[in-house]
Amino acid sequence: MENHSPNTPGMIQKLITSTKRYASIYSALWQNSVMRDMQFKVNFLLWIVVEFLWFSLQLIFVAVIYSHTDHIATWSKWEVVLLTGASQFIQQLFHAIFLNNIVALSEHVRTGRLDFMLLLPINSRFLISLRTVDLGSFVGALAGLFVMGYACIQLDLKPGPLQIIGFLGLSLSGIMIHYSLMFLLACISFLSVKAQGIVWGYYNLFNIARLPDSAFQGPFRMLFTFAIPMLLVSNVPVKLLANKLESPTEIGSLLFMAFACLVVSELGWNWTMKRYTSASS
Repeated sequence: MENHSPNTPGMIQKLITSTKRYASIYSALWQNSVMRDMQFKVNFLLWIVVEFLWFSLQLIFVAVIYSHTDHIATWSKWEVVLLTGASQFIQQLFHAIFLNNIVALSEHVRTGRLDFMLLLPINSRFLISLRTVDLGSFVGALAGLFVMGYACIQLDLKPGPLQIIGFLGLSLSGIMIHYSLMFLLACISFLSVKAQGIVWGYYNLFNIARLPDSAFQGPFRMLFTFAIPMLLVSNVPVKLLANKLESPTEIGSLLFMAFACLVVSELGWNWTMKRYTSASS
C-alpha cells in the first residue's frame, strides 16, 4: 500500500533552510540600518535625548499625581512607575522594529516603490514590516528596563525566572497587538492617497497603555480592553511581575487578542493586496 503521508524530514529541512535565509536577510537589513544611522550621528543622538525628555515627563507626571494621593484605585505610586517603565519598554521595542516601516507603507504605495518590493523573491509583508531598524529606540527600551528595576527595588519585588520569562513573552504579545493594529490601519493606504494621519492617530493611543486598567470603568474599560486593547498591552505583563493578577483569564485575554489582531491584520493585508493594481495603473 502506497504511503501518501507527508515527508516530515523534508519539510523540517525546508523550514530550517527558509528560517536561515530570512535570518540572513534580516541581518543584512540590520547592517544597512546601522550604517544609515552612523551617517547621521547628530540626528541619532538628538533623537535619544528627545526620547529621554519625553520619558522623564511621563515620570514627572506620575510624581505630580501621587503628590496628591496615595493610590489610583489599587495601584500605588511605585506600581504605576513600574507600569510606566514597562510601557516605555514595549513601546520603544515596537518603535525600534516596526513603526517607521509601517508609516512608510503609504509612501511606498504612492511612489510605486511597493511594486518593486512585491517583485522580490521574498515575503512582501516581511520586507515591508522589517525593512529598517531604529537603533535609538533600543536605548529608550533600556531606559524603561532601568526604571522598572528601580521600581521593583522600591516595591521589594524579586521576580523569579518564570515571572521574568512570562513578562517578556507577554510583552511580545503586546508588541504584536500594536504591530497588527497599526499595520491594518496602514493598509488603508491602498484605498487612500495618504494614510499616515490615521496611523499616527493610533500611535497617540499608546499613552493609554501607561495608565492602570482599574482607573477605567464601564464602557471605556471594555473599549480599551477588547475593541482597542491598549489596557492589556502593559498592564497584564506588569501585573504578572507585581503579583497583581486578578485571574489567569487576564493572561488569556492578552494572548487571545494578540492572536486575533494578527489574524485580522493578515486578512486585511490579503484583501487589500488583491485589489492593488500597482501605482502606474
